Amino acid sequence: MNHFPQAWGRPRDDAYGAYDSSYLHSNAPKAHTSSPTVTGTSVLAVKFKDGVVIAADNLASYGSLARFTDVKRLRIFNQRTVVGFGGDVSDMQYLDRLLLSLDLEENYSSSGHDLNAQNLHTYLAKVMYKRRSDINPLWNQLLVVGLDSEDQPFLSSVDLLGTTFSSPTLATGFGAHLAQPLLRKVVGDEANVKSVTREQAVNAVKECMKVLFYRDARSQDKYSIAVITKESGVELKENEQLEGQSWAFAEMIKGYGTQTV
Repeated sequence: MNHFPQAWGRPRDDAYGAYDSSYLHSNAPKAHTSSPTVTGTSVLAVKFKDGVVIAADNLASYGSLARFTDVKRLRIFNQRTVVGFGGDVSDMQYLDRLLLSLDLEENYSSSGHDLNAQNLHTYLAKVMYKRRSDINPLWNQLLVVGLDSEDQPFLSSVDLLGTTFSSPTLATGFGAHLAQPLLRKVVGDEANVKSVTREQAVNAVKECMKVLFYRDARSQDKYSIAVITKESGVELKENEQLEGQSWAFAEMIKGYGTQTV
């Protein structure tokens, strides 16, 4: 009996002639990912006077299918930093392995220095830019939050091109369009950070997660949220549930515009 996969489910050679197996051999050039298949949507983050809040839902979508509902997209690094991943999940897992390897090296290092959030952001920016220069980018946008070398709140972003920027509020994916205006009402610029409390920042992020669940078809109502402060380090909750939702507004919407019934 022929057990080779190319023989499965096809007619016998003695009855129908030899089968053309040339399709099994490809001479095409090496190709890289150009369209991510399993992806995560928005990651939100905002600074407050004592630290940073970051959140992301636990959904990984297979195209438009809400396929994986328990994918954690916030990663802790050395109890001072959290990395939030948006975009391709397989590339997220690759970066997660890189961070684990880096963390092990740092733990066994005798230098006496720990990497802070700013150091980790620089490292990830170099990784992303190197892969972009190889024409094989990692299809992610990352938010790196935590404390810098002076124990001040740090929040910065890096995308698949290695482009970096910082702001008191940041969001990836659909959140860059829907959540950023809401977050900027709470923290308009760096000067406002000192007047924002932890409770205000957490409530603003939770409200934005609710808006994204209403409006973003690639989101869900279960999410992870982390608060990073100097006193408590990283406080991560991975199975939070949105509360106080109301779909009453849907009755007044007709079509895709602002028409009312």
